[in-house]
Amino acid sequence: MPSQTLPNFTQREVVENNDTDSCWVTIGSNVYDVTGFVGQHPGGHDLILGYGGKDVGAIMKDASSHSHSEAAYEYLDENLIGFVATDPVLKAAVESDRPRDILPLPPTETGAKELRANGAAEDVPTEQAQPQADETTGMSSVDDLFRETDIAEDYRKYRFLNLDKPLLMQVWNGGFTKDFYLKEVHRPRIYNPDQSPPLFGNGLEFLSKTVWWVVPLFWLPPVAWGSWLAYLGLPTVYQFAAYWFTGLGLWTLIEYGMHRGLFHVDKYLPDNRVAITGHFLLHGIHHYVPMDKLRLVMPPALFLVLATPFYKLAHTVFYWDWYVATAVFCGGIFGYIGYDCTHYFLHHKKLPSWYQQLKSYHMEHHWKDFQNGFGVTSRFWDRVFGTELVMPITPVRVS
Repeated sequence: MPSQTLPNFTQREVVENNDTDSCWVTIGSNVYDVTGFVGQHPGGHDLILGYGGKDVGAIMKDASSHSHSEAAYEYLDENLIGFVATDPVLKAAVESDRPRDILPLPPTETGAKELRANGAAEDVPTEQAQPQADETTGMSSVDDLFRETDIAEDYRKYRFLNLDKPLLMQVWNGGFTKDFYLKEVHRPRIYNPDQSPPLFGNGLEFLSKTVWWVVPLFWLPPVAWGSWLAYLGLPTVYQFAAYWFTGLGLWTLIEYGMHRGLFHVDKYLPDNRVAITGHFLLHGIHHYVPMDKLRLVMPPALFLVLATPFYKLAHTVFYWDWYVATAVFCGGIFGYIGYDCTHYFLHHKKLPSWYQQLKSYHMEHHWKDFQNGFGVTSRFWDRVFGTELVMPITPVRVS
């Protein structure tokens, strides 16, 4: 039980701390400062703010709303700032022969018995029941994606990869079977949030890391130039817009198709180290270390290789007019830029409430069901092809 040197707060003080500058929540008589987690909560900042200054004990136990792992309760324990005397606690203290056993909080063991006897059982801190871990990912909720992995313990337990050593050659020389590799690579590990685990361990390391803003900086100028040329070469702005947005729409299908049919070709992956290593480089590393800030967007050199066949395809399908093909291609590449930036934002940025649902959807793909939920910028093609994730309904505060 925490030391009684922590301060006691009035109900009014707790209720007043309910915004982004200072957000407190309670469970029973315990008061927690969750201000630092408002922007990181997978369910969105509106969800936390909706419970600012209120008791979250019931909602955190409600698995149908949003299951919470042991990590969530550990975070609260680390941010315990004091105690609040609820009405049942005050009533029990008034009626007690030894009120000092109850106040200041937390109560002594004798005081806790009196609180329960006076109908204040819900206000006495108790150990919370924790949800079971998912058999596939080893995670019990999305909160686990923000809990740093004990690297030494993880390697000792699973005998897969040591995150402190270059990963590529460990995969190449590991002698892993396909089944073992796929099981472990989809069990997310959380590395130091400010660093990336080594991949090559040599001068090639920088080639595997890309800051998110490099994508629009590199690709927007050629897309703008190609779009301008297509606009000049087509008879009307309406034709240009029609072909350009056709390319943008086609990208959404390509995005879904590549994510499902290439990045997650797990079932058809050959059981040899060449295929396993290729899978790890292409997408496996992202599921293995999903919160790595520098490996969330595609390096320009790699996407240039992937984009070249699509350029040739566009000019083959729309062979009758170079300007038409270029407009379609530029619309598609603009879609890719939006996809890569969105992917980064879903993992690491505070998003507006209308966008937060998409973040929760994508996080569900990582921590719970990597065999569904392949849409990143939208769920549209997941709905069309029957791979949409079923999401719990979470309350959102309406201001």
